[in-house]
Amino acid sequence: MRSDIEAASKRIAGYVRETPVIHLESGFRGVDARVIVKLEQLQHTGSFKPRGAFNRILSNEVPAAGVIAASGGNHGVAVAYVARQLGYRAEIFVPEVCPTVKVQRLRSYGAEVTIVGASYAEALLASQARAAETGALVVHAYDQPEIVAGQGTLGREFARQEPELDTVLLAVGGGGLIAGVAAWFAGEARVIGVEPESAPTLASALKAGKPIDVEVGGVAVDSLGARRAGGLAFSLAQQYVERVVPVSDGSIRAAQRALWDDLRIIAEPGGATAIAALLSGAYRPAPAERVGVVVCGGNADLSQLLER
Repeated sequence: MRSDIEAASKRIAGYVRETPVIHLESGFRGVDARVIVKLEQLQHTGSFKPRGAFNRILSNEVPAAGVIAASGGNHGVAVAYVARQLGYRAEIFVPEVCPTVKVQRLRSYGAEVTIVGASYAEALLASQARAAETGALVVHAYDQPEIVAGQGTLGREFARQEPELDTVLLAVGGGGLIAGVAAWFAGEARVIGVEPESAPTLASALKAGKPIDVEVGGVAVDSLGARRAGGLAFSLAQQYVERVVPVSDGSIRAAQRALWDDLRIIAEPGGATAIAALLSGAYRPAPAERVGVVVCGGNADLSQLLER
């Protein structure tokens, strides 16, 4: 998989940003560790998703019908952005829970948007039926090799920026990001997933020994609300992810506020989920442990973020 990630890194170079890292002060919010935060919310479209979208689309011949995707929001925005950059038509299916701010972004990039169903899973089924009609290139949110390799470039980049990381914390939805990053580190650093208690997708799969359907909800459902972990993501997680820790919706909201109050970082709920594990004590690092945390999305509803 590392060779695929290396190839993806070369393929998408010049299309994506190298996002910065910051070192938090000792004892930040009571955390006794050396915390390094990767600011992936500064990526094009406000999340890590363009990495996989660019790699998938640049790796394939795109038909006249263009590209098609289902998304809770961020993946669709990324696919729409990538399609516009590369000159292709994009059709995006999102569920009713997709925030208005993300629907607006989709349309601003010129995508044709269909809002259908109460969940990502329902939007995915509708997009698959449409793709069968049109022949458009399907860009899955997390369960295609090119997507996982593209997301893995974040791990490659982080490791080069901070070569002595002990642990990396990542939010988990369908599993594409954690699978790619874990495949890159391949045991050289502990990779730990963080999921909302209300969306235990990967944890449930690991416990069951296979991907299974779970009920999903909560404040981060638009970005971390995949009902079933991807098969490829599950396989890589079994090999390289040490464990998955749950965090409450309250902890996620508190992490959003802490990022804003102390660092002036805007993160959506899914984007703040990984650092919520540190700030809430769901993950307790050893003293002086070098913990890398990815803030993976910044497409927040500012009215909700700033309310008290």
